[in-house]
Amino acid sequence: MDHFALVDGVMHCEGVSLERIAADVGSPVYVYSAATFTRHAEVFREGLAGVKRKHIAYAIKANPNLAVLRLLANAGYGADVVSGGELARAIAAGIPASDIVFSGVGKTVDELTKALDVGLGQFNLELEEEGAVLAALAAARGQTADAVLRVNPDVDAGTHAKISTGKAENKFGVPISEARAIFDRLAGLPGLNLRGVAIHIGSQLSELAPLEAAYRRIGQLVQELRAAGHAISHVDLGGGLGVPYKAGDVFPSPAAYGAMVARVTDGWNATLMFEPGRVIAGNAGVLLTRVIWVKPGVTNPYVIVDAAMNDLARPAMYDAWHDFAAVRPTGARMTANIAGPVCESGDTFAMGRDIDSVESGDLAIFRTAGAYGATMASTYNSRALVPEVLVSGDRYAVVADRIQPETILAAERLPEWLTA
Repeated sequence: MDHFALVDGVMHCEGVSLERIAADVGSPVYVYSAATFTRHAEVFREGLAGVKRKHIAYAIKANPNLAVLRLLANAGYGADVVSGGELARAIAAGIPASDIVFSGVGKTVDELTKALDVGLGQFNLELEEEGAVLAALAAARGQTADAVLRVNPDVDAGTHAKISTGKAENKFGVPISEARAIFDRLAGLPGLNLRGVAIHIGSQLSELAPLEAAYRRIGQLVQELRAAGHAISHVDLGGGLGVPYKAGDVFPSPAAYGAMVARVTDGWNATLMFEPGRVIAGNAGVLLTRVIWVKPGVTNPYVIVDAAMNDLARPAMYDAWHDFAAVRPTGARMTANIAGPVCESGDTFAMGRDIDSVESGDLAIFRTAGAYGATMASTYNSRALVPEVLVSGDRYAVVADRIQPETILAAERLPEWLTA
């Protein structure tokens, strides 16, 4: 469920017309619904009602906007971070350090040190050397770092190759065949409290079967580790639950996911940890854009909009689908290609798609853009960095400014030897 709907023939976010936002802020612009974020956080937690001991940490990479993080902090969510920058954002948003999980395959010594400084809740270790380095850093400071070992279960998530993380050839985690030996060696290191294992097999999962298969493998590993004398108190089950991008698509609900988790993990006697991202943020945002031209084409016309691949990269990167809708639809339809102004043939959002009929100057939206939208934006072609707006009821606020090309240019310098 989201809070984007037609009111008197005009698309609104909650109680605010998107025409009003475009008039005040300009386009392109990301628009988020606070009510949708909050509702999705509640629904995900409710879905896990059958799990007695749990910790839920929002995956910041999906949408790291500070206002979004504060909303989710207020909803009682922790944070899953994958960089020092995301760690700083989580702290700035008011998320307690003890509720933050640090994932990611390339944590630097500087990032590990800063995480120890703030009293991070859990490190998800990706390789044995990282565990040894973390243990040494913590021991030298008189600390003990809580950590789990991320295991690669070699399970195909059935998702896009670029967002698959649980197959043997992926870069994440340690092979499940080597996990017990690595755990044995790390568990005895001073400065490290290796309290469990972690797993995450990919993003935008459309079926529960791959997750169940992965969880059963990790459950068997937990039994083996306990039989070897290790105390396992935490098992991190990651995230990855998908959302429908195309009208009519059906994905597993958080309730169905939670029921599966409760069934598979019955008797584990551990705190289960979850890191939802897209399922919380995806449908909570749209990218609002304006049609520049409707350009005649050989087969279909090109609807050229002012949003581009630098604003919303998913279609160019993953051939991803985002529903396109007019802000003030007339009921008429057209078959068209939708493209942006960036000088790349890849700057195309759709080809030969049946859409609301639009003309130059009309406003439209790309739906389901709340996750992996603004966070992946760039300034390619020296374009402005897209702004973000948060709506709550009948009010809204700009929560990330449009960063203009001249501002970006001001951060650059010519060396003396080029100005002599």
